[in-house]
Order: sequence, then C-alpha cells, then structure tokens
Amino acid sequence: MKKINHQQLKQLVEATIFVAQKSVSEKLLRDTVLADFTVSDRALKKVLKELQLDYRPRGIQLIKVAGGYRFQSLDSLSPFLSLLWQENAPKYSRAMMETLALIAYRQPITRGEIEQIRGVAVSSNIMKTLAERGWVRSVGHKEVPGRPALYATTTAFLDYFSLGSLAELPSADAFDALAQQNDQAKTNHVLTESANQEHASLATISE
Repeated sequence: MKKINHQQLKQLVEATIFVAQKSVSEKLLRDTVLADFTVSDRALKKVLKELQLDYRPRGIQLIKVAGGYRFQSLDSLSPFLSLLWQENAPKYSRAMMETLALIAYRQPITRGEIEQIRGVAVSSNIMKTLAERGWVRSVGHKEVPGRPALYATTTAFLDYFSLGSLAELPSADAFDALAQQNDQAKTNHVLTESANQEHASLATISE
C-alpha cells in the first residue's frame, strides 16, 4: 500500500467529490481513488471536516447527505442561479407531488392505500415518473389478497432533497413548494428553511 500525506489526501478527496456525478461516500472513496493508499478512518474524516470548513464562507458548500458527500451551491443563491435553467425547469403536477409525499411520510404504502387517502386513482404515469427519477421503489408486497406492491423512497430521494435521513423530512405543507424550487434552481435546498414559504401545500394529505 502507498502512503499519502495530508495535503495530497485532501486534494484527492476534494477532486473526487467535485468530478463525481453523484454523492460520494467514505466507502466509495476507499473502494476507488484511495484503494491503493493507507488511510485511517480518522485521517479521512479529518479531511472531510476540513473541506466542509474551507467551503463554509464560499458560494459552494460541501454537504453530507444520505448517499455521502457532495458540493452544492449556497441556498441563498438559488433565486439567482435558477435563471440559468428557467426555460428547461421540469414541472411536476400536484397529483404527483401528493403521491410522493404520501409515500415519503407513510412508507411503506401500497398504490391502493394512496388512492384511498387521496380519493382519486393514481396514474400509472405518476408511478413511472417517480421510479424513473429514482425517488421511489418497490420494497416488497403486502400480505393481503392480490399482494399489492409496497412503495418506499430511496437514497436518491434523500440526496435530491438534501436529507441525511427520513427523520429530517419537513412538514408536509412545505414539500410541494420545495420540490418546485429544487428543479428550477437545479440545487438542493435545506427543507426546513422552506417551511414558511407561501406556496401550494400538501396539507390535505395529513387530514
């Protein structure tokens, strides 16, 4: 195994997270770019902490989400950065966001249970879109007649909304507005900061 000094380790970790197409976990670092080096857990954690502190006063932040570490723009810059993608920002229907919120807050849940709560049928296109986005997956089947599929959210869902775990989910009425902001800005917002925004809410799903 090769040795690597602190500065080299820091540069390599920073560059890896910067060029990665997804969040980078400590395990992924060890299995790839650090595979040939002797690096202690303490040294790796120290480097990651230093990088977070280095970027704290800048427009780009190093944050930790469920899938690992990634760089993202400062939340306060989102209104300005969103102009870059104004024409191509995808639009999601209220029905789809209600369905996603129900899965997030009541998982695992069947399609039939979602329809019972919403009072309307869930379009196959909605479930297909959520699956294609990687936000939702089938985690098994409910032991009732017909054995319907049970749906739950994924690590990709947590990463997209800058969450470390489901325990960090915001109130349901903040969810729809946040999703729209994320797509317009192509950045991930801290969900709790969106709780007081005056946008269309999903409050009805909790009734």
